[in-house]
Amino acid sequence: MLGAVLVAGLAACGGGSTPPPVVPPVVPPTTFTIGGRATAASSQFADLDTADPAFPNGNNDTTATAQPLPSAATVGGWASLTPDPFDYFRASLGPGQVVTLIPANPAADLELCVAEAANTVNVVCSTNPPGQAERVALGVTGMEVIIEVNAVLGSSNYTLVLGLAPGSAPGSFVLGPRFVPGEVLVRFKETAISAAASAGGPVTLAAKAASLGLLPLGGAIQGRSALLGLPADAAGRAQALLAVGAKATQPGSDLYPSPEAEARRETFALITALRARADVASADLNFIHEAAAVPNDTHYGFQWHYPLIQLPQAWDITTGTPASGTVEVAVIDTGVVLSHPDFTGQLLPGYDFVSSLAMSNDGNGIDSDPNDPGDSNGTSSSTFHGTHVAGTVAARSNEGYGAAGVSWGAKVIPVRVLGKGGGSSHDIIQGLRYSAGLSNDSGTVRARPADIINLSLGCQDCFSATEQAEYTTARNAGSIIIAAAGNNNSPLLFYPASYAGVVSVAAIDSLKAKAPYSNFNASVDLAAPGGDVSVDLDGNGYVDGVLSPLVKQDAVTPIWEFYQGTSMASPHMAGVVALMKAVCPALTAAQLDTLIAAGTITDDIGPAGKDNSFGYGLINAFKAVQAAQSQCGATEATALKVDPGALDFGNATTSLVLTASKLGTGTLASVSVSDDAAWLTVVPATVDGGGLGTYTATVNRATLVNGSYRASITFTVGARSVVVQVAMWVGANAPATGDTGFLYVLLLDSTFTPVGQVQGRGTSGTYDFLFSSRVAGSYYLVAGSDQNDDGSICDAGEACGAWPTMGTPTPAVVRANLGGLDFTVGFGTGAGIQSMVPGPAWPDQGFQRFDRAQKQFAGKP
Repeated sequence: MLGAVLVAGLAACGGGSTPPPVVPPVVPPTTFTIGGRATAASSQFADLDTADPAFPNGNNDTTATAQPLPSAATVGGWASLTPDPFDYFRASLGPGQVVTLIPANPAADLELCVAEAANTVNVVCSTNPPGQAERVALGVTGMEVIIEVNAVLGSSNYTLVLGLAPGSAPGSFVLGPRFVPGEVLVRFKETAISAAASAGGPVTLAAKAASLGLLPLGGAIQGRSALLGLPADAAGRAQALLAVGAKATQPGSDLYPSPEAEARRETFALITALRARADVASADLNFIHEAAAVPNDTHYGFQWHYPLIQLPQAWDITTGTPASGTVEVAVIDTGVVLSHPDFTGQLLPGYDFVSSLAMSNDGNGIDSDPNDPGDSNGTSSSTFHGTHVAGTVAARSNEGYGAAGVSWGAKVIPVRVLGKGGGSSHDIIQGLRYSAGLSNDSGTVRARPADIINLSLGCQDCFSATEQAEYTTARNAGSIIIAAAGNNNSPLLFYPASYAGVVSVAAIDSLKAKAPYSNFNASVDLAAPGGDVSVDLDGNGYVDGVLSPLVKQDAVTPIWEFYQGTSMASPHMAGVVALMKAVCPALTAAQLDTLIAAGTITDDIGPAGKDNSFGYGLINAFKAVQAAQSQCGATEATALKVDPGALDFGNATTSLVLTASKLGTGTLASVSVSDDAAWLTVVPATVDGGGLGTYTATVNRATLVNGSYRASITFTVGARSVVVQVAMWVGANAPATGDTGFLYVLLLDSTFTPVGQVQGRGTSGTYDFLFSSRVAGSYYLVAGSDQNDDGSICDAGEACGAWPTMGTPTPAVVRANLGGLDFTVGFGTGAGIQSMVPGPAWPDQGFQRFDRAQKQFAGKP
């Protein structure tokens, strides 16, 4: 506004003149402009269709119109039972990536489904109760996926995060592992079942299943897991889901229109509902496990893999026959061809637990005949995998015929759980319980647990709390459990090898290098020969596979053949442990763990200390037998253990905790800790005088460019060390700028009252703003979205940002035109920030849009 000057006229009076009064000019207040730019944070994106009518940017309501996202992204969205129940997104994700859905409204129920884009029948759904986060992880391979956000109840803002996580949460669902739709593994709480029995409730599996509307397929409700199934008819399934409190299917989904896809979704809903019941300890998928070997052509030749682990020297001490009794090794696999001459006198009675007629290949369900009829599906040859594995453990030896086993004196218990297409979790659990001398579906309980149980089988990224409990029970019963680390050449966890209490065995080739197929992760305990049939690295004229007994496809004619795989490595370790038990029958699983962690029975062939490829090193049979001799009557070995064995900070986490503890009862030297990256810091949190206790690892991304980062933390005790691998992302695979949708930039006065607003769609993730005609003073700048159109920005799940940051409120002091007030806006920085910072706080009521509070100023700066 321009100033005005008032001019008075002249008047005559009494013949004289009087000068006019002096009137000072009216000076308007000096005003200024306030400007800057709000920029969407990297990898930030807005849902295309929200409740805000100012943002009509299309729709993502079907798989055909799925909104594309990069592989690392944070999405702010809104969904409502009406009118916007479904949002779909499309992205190419890598192995192990995690999709997380976080609802803002605790009363709303949003579900998350992730499907393979090329085959939407392969769908995984997370159906937690209202207000809870939903999470789905990818398994062994990356793929293009369709992501569905489904509003089952009410409406809510949400945050959808695509990225890495510090490890798959136990109990979360994974896209990739095969399972049996409509079947679930359940462990009921003993106290709940006992209480129900006292009150006259169901005490049998059949009665308990009937009370839930489910089918009793195997197992028991007390003392072990049960296999329950949904009825085959649609009405029965709906009634059963209702009985356990599972959610009904939301009509209109593009991801489960087929019966098979719907059966998968019902299975996830059933498991989620069962997990929420007070009488259920765990509920999990009935996974399909597969043998972990890779067969090839028939060869005869040298068993190079035995001298490589100092086995002849071990045989000078023992060949596996204890002073009294027998060392028993259960081989849980495809069964064994019992007639092979290399097993004469080497086998004990076993059992066949393949319950599915479609998988059995022998015309019946479970029975007492563990003979392997082959696992051919009609298009491929049979592997006779269990025969090869059992031969490595304990083939008849020193007889001038055939091949030698690792432990000549051990006896094999053949347990058949794998048939055509693999074997289910339930069948494998029954084989495990049988081997450990526990009750099982056969009704046959062995007089004592097997000393060692070998499982050359598994599946990637298929953690099951129910299975973990069963493996813990088998270990507690007295069995030492050995398993193959898997053949995916992947860092993802492979089960059962990665379960607590199971020794995970990776594979090396004839030159002690990592076998090209062998998995590598923090759960690997040690390595053993697995071979590589594609080469002849040692130049002996034979391919470098592992030689062991087999039969021709007639399932009768004996042969010996080279196979490769961690399936071949695992029985090497099982055989070595059998030699150890021959000289120290009292050797326990806990004592074996201590010997492994101390490096007493291995040769360190990788980076110093424990690493993900070889664990604590290559098994040395001679050292192992010597250690076992010392173990019986000698002071227990002592070692350092660090949990977890690896840290993954993803693209958001900044701090994680490590725990250093002692294995064994001996004295441990003082622990020292170091790291090898400038962006990584490790400091003691709560430790004792020897350095045992918790440590905090922190990463700083501030000066790093987008990308993937790797480092290591080394815990050193004397001459030995434990190395923890560290991974971190900084905006990896994401564009430099994101898009937070339609933003409202508010100008607040010193009392946080809105006095102006600029709004708009922005350009390429940038939002320029300019407020004019502003008097001198202090102002705050806040920007955010209003996806639920409630008139308030920066609600939970909405984009939010402030100048200079969303930390402690900082005013911009205006005494002249002020520009360059740039700041970042992103999702997940709104609600709750004010309670997390010291000093002055943002108002608890949030930020009311200026156009809602002062309609006449709508759209004006």
